Amino acid sequence: MFEEQIQMVDLHGQYLRFKEEIDAAMQHVIDNCAFINGPQVKTFSAHLGEYLRIPYVIPCGNGTDALQIALMALELEPGDEVILPAFTYIAAAEVVALLGLTPVLVDVDPRTFNIDPQKIEAAVSERTRAIIAVHLFGQSCEMEKIMALADAYHLYVIEDNAQSIGAEYTFPDGRVQKAGTIGHIGITSFFPSKPLACYGDGGALMTQDEALATRIRMIANHGQECKYHHKRIGCNSRLDTLQAAILDVKLKHITAFTEARRKVAAHYDETLAACEQFVLPVRSPFSTHVYHQYTIQVKDANRDALQGLLKERGIPSMVYYPLPVHHQEAYGSISRISGSLDVATRLCESVLSLPIHTEMPIEQQQYITETLVEASSKLALK
Repeated sequence: MFEEQIQMVDLHGQYLRFKEEIDAAMQHVIDNCAFINGPQVKTFSAHLGEYLRIPYVIPCGNGTDALQIALMALELEPGDEVILPAFTYIAAAEVVALLGLTPVLVDVDPRTFNIDPQKIEAAVSERTRAIIAVHLFGQSCEMEKIMALADAYHLYVIEDNAQSIGAEYTFPDGRVQKAGTIGHIGITSFFPSKPLACYGDGGALMTQDEALATRIRMIANHGQECKYHHKRIGCNSRLDTLQAAILDVKLKHITAFTEARRKVAAHYDETLAACEQFVLPVRSPFSTHVYHQYTIQVKDANRDALQGLLKERGIPSMVYYPLPVHHQEAYGSISRISGSLDVATRLCESVLSLPIHTEMPIEQQQYITETLVEASSKLALK
């Protein structure tokens, strides 16, 4: 057993490394008592826009709010269809359903876990209005093909970039854009475990379109055009000033955070390559990977056995996600399923995410991989 407790994400260790900067930023907010829409929110929004190379960033309360506000800004109507992957967190389907829209579930690429563009095209109907492209685990979906489909069928594209902020997408012509800035609207979450994270809830939307940005700001602020004048139905969703101050500190270090996770991923890649029981995560040729998760597939229905062995050795792991969207009780009767969802179903039975974070010492990495190599041999003999 490893002496120090191994964690999926070491939030406390990261905080201690930047304690002086973070404490000072928080104290400044407290001293000035501008807790709602304080100047730090505007400052962080501007800095995030510079990092992402996009003109409009609108902070909000959390990533799920961001998805809902994005759909509201597109002015879809009840019964309109929104295509999304069957293998993802439930938030995308949730906001589609809450707005009276129809989730259309399609399968994903078995290697990258991201939505399969070919399956998107097969799912388009006369009621289809939008696609939610979820950039899962740290790398971008195949946006060139998705945007081409959107143009051909006159669809909107929302990029859910909560897990992949900082990833870069390279188009066939050599252009490079940050994930989340390619579609009509991008969204992200600042949930504490995310690549860019605060110490509570937080989120943001981003767009290249000034008119959409104006609409998004209005919706996030009770639909107000100006105070007490409500031009459209909206909601109350804002990023807390304290969280904005924390995020502005962390944004300065996001490149270093990404490189630290990539080093852990490279160690996993090198030491686990010969383990025949595991399928290691694939790096897409068109996207960099920021490794929000390092997710393997475990062969021969041995995932649960492996997770049990790791737990016995003090190594945490997580299953993202144990049920595909179409197997969730709340969504079975309201969703439209397009084609076979066999890949999504199989992934839910075989994926396992390993510890990966910015503070992982090499000794922990070695202990984890040595345990995994040993476990792979045991599982192969079963």
